[in-house]
Amino acid sequence: MDIWDKEKRSAVMAKIRSKDTKPEMTVRRYLYHMGYRYRKNVKGLPGTPDLVLKKYGVAIFVHGCFWHGHEADNHIPKSNTDFWKNKIERNKLRDERNKEALRQKGWTVITVWECQLKPGKREKTLHGLEYAINHAYLDRLKRKKEGRNT
Repeated sequence: MDIWDKEKRSAVMAKIRSKDTKPEMTVRRYLYHMGYRYRKNVKGLPGTPDLVLKKYGVAIFVHGCFWHGHEADNHIPKSNTDFWKNKIERNKLRDERNKEALRQKGWTVITVWECQLKPGKREKTLHGLEYAINHAYLDRLKRKKEGRNT
């Protein structure tokens, strides 16, 4: 049973952000500080990635564990359980379709989960993200070079 009436619950849910979330801001601040430049919420790409580093060929999604069904969280509310299970499953399917569409267009897709940005894991996650971006860039350069030599 919900502790709030429908109107109050609707107002609370409407305040949940989809852009400029705390986890997203953490990633953005780190990347900017490290010298990476990016575009935010690029609507022309499948799934509207949170960050796009065009030079590196990288699209980054910063996902909330609950909304995108992260297996590590695996929390379903006790009320309206069927609705939430279906919603989260649809979100996961949509995310996978969008990520595959980006890969088909030649993008490297990186997902950062909200739980990976908690204080105990944050530094390791951000260093790993930087490593993945640089690795994607080197792969991209290698593919370009191989394409010119054939």
